[in-house]
Amino acid sequence: MGDFIANTILWTLALYGLFEVIKTIINIFTYTNLQSDGIYVIVAVKNQENKIEGFLRSFLFRIIYGKEESIKNIIVTDLDSSDKTISILNNLQKEYENLKVTNWRECKEVIESIKNA
Repeated sequence: MGDFIANTILWTLALYGLFEVIKTIINIFTYTNLQSDGIYVIVAVKNQENKIEGFLRSFLFRIIYGKEESIKNIIVTDLDSSDKTISILNNLQKEYENLKVTNWRECKEVIESIKNA
């Protein structure tokens, strides 16, 4: 019985590790269009459904139309918002290719991938 429990625990941990590796690979392929040079703006938000869209649209307008040429991308990190912030961000991400929406853990992985590129 003890061997069965030990094997179950080991297999569970192995599968969890496999899922983490797969998730990391997916994240790398998702963010391969990020350039390794330039200035990145990281915006951390929480419960900003009333303000985030206007803020990001005005900032993206400046980037797209050449006022901020050195800024390559904006990475928006949601800090577990309980309102509609993440939904608004996901809609904006579909509209703008230089806007990336992540959670804090994924943001750290993206930063590491840019750093190591």
